Amino acid sequence: MTRRILIVDDDRSIRETLLGHFTRSGIDASAVDSAEAALSRLAVLDPDLMLTDVRMPGMDGLALLALVRERAPDVDVVVMTAFEDMKTAIAAMKAGAIEYLVKPLDLDVIDLTVERSFRERAVRRRMKHLSTEAAAPYSISDLVGRDPGMIDIYKRIGTVARSRTSVLVRGETGTGKEIIARAIHFNSDDAEEPFVAVNCTAVPEGLLESELFGHQRGAFTGASADRRGRFELAGTGTIFLDEIGDTSLAFQAKLLRVLQEREFYAVGSERPRRTEARVIAATHRPLETLVREGRFREDLYFRLRVVDIAIPPLRERRGDIPALARHLLAKASRELHRSAELAPSALRALEEYGWPGNVRELENTLVRALALSRGAVITEEDLGLGDRAGHAGTLGVSGAPADRTLRSVERDHIERVLRECGNNKRRACKILGVSRPRLDRLLQRHEIIV
Repeated sequence: MTRRILIVDDDRSIRETLLGHFTRSGIDASAVDSAEAALSRLAVLDPDLMLTDVRMPGMDGLALLALVRERAPDVDVVVMTAFEDMKTAIAAMKAGAIEYLVKPLDLDVIDLTVERSFRERAVRRRMKHLSTEAAAPYSISDLVGRDPGMIDIYKRIGTVARSRTSVLVRGETGTGKEIIARAIHFNSDDAEEPFVAVNCTAVPEGLLESELFGHQRGAFTGASADRRGRFELAGTGTIFLDEIGDTSLAFQAKLLRVLQEREFYAVGSERPRRTEARVIAATHRPLETLVREGRFREDLYFRLRVVDIAIPPLRERRGDIPALARHLLAKASRELHRSAELAPSALRALEEYGWPGNVRELENTLVRALALSRGAVITEEDLGLGDRAGHAGTLGVSGAPADRTLRSVERDHIERVLRECGNNKRRACKILGVSRPRLDRLLQRHEIIV
């Protein structure tokens, strides 16, 4: 991605020095000699960063800064001056400058400032993209289900979205806990702020603290640079902590401090950092039992469950299955660029099956059926439920008996999906519900050659 800088200074030597320096660094740089010229070229150049002098003929740099913040708020502005004046520095920072540099300029300091601006700008862009992309499917009206238990959840989402209180979402694996968390966030007043999701079981225990709170360079082996944690990236948005019931007591103590004091320490740092992010936690484990057994902190439990949302498993709301299946099939049709409808016998089979994997299993089943079906109608046979129907509690994803190991069931299922896909990894990823890198790791782990 092209990086653009606009230099504004009435001193020709400074313009030429900075212009040459940035050009040699591969940055698309332009220079003008006045604030008025900068404003006239702002829209045309569309810079990522502006470096402006303060004292110039005509409009000064602070007036320019104010107008840039108004007309192009996404542009970072660095103020430069030959006069080290505290009043001017304070005014510049209050007006929205990201840095205040005193001449004569140190090019190393400028490089650090510019690199920080580009790095943080990239994070903002990504977060904005993710927020916009993720918001679409998560309005309350788009959540599917008219079961009384789900209606109560919708009402609770609408109520809790108006506050910033902590929320605990509970439900079996695959019930859609993250969807509920996203619905809360994207229906709140902070919907434009980041939504940051972390699966606590997907991060090794020794790295979880660094993942959430960040670390400083040299804090541990491999920490070659400062790194911002997920709490810092969440800003004033929402951080979603999935599978909180599987975390260690040591980590729970650190999270409790965040909830109590609204501050945290990056690994290797002695300076606390503030957080205003709302915390939504989720688990499939019975936290009350874990508290009694001493495996989950009682004080953290009560801090998290200010509002408690329990999602019923799919088998307890079978009346929702037809509408949910049609919704998920339409979603899969858009992703796979093909359409089909469910035969009446297939719909009955979906309603009769026990769905131990809940909505996630239903979605994967429909994606698989759509990908492998040959016609415009998905039949009961296309669903591949087979012997699983009516025996969901004792069978695995491929109808495997309960005394088989999870590893062997996983390997057989992956091989079966690949075989039916003609070893097409892209289609297999869709059916299995995993990313391409994740599939490659699974193939390596199970020594499956494709």
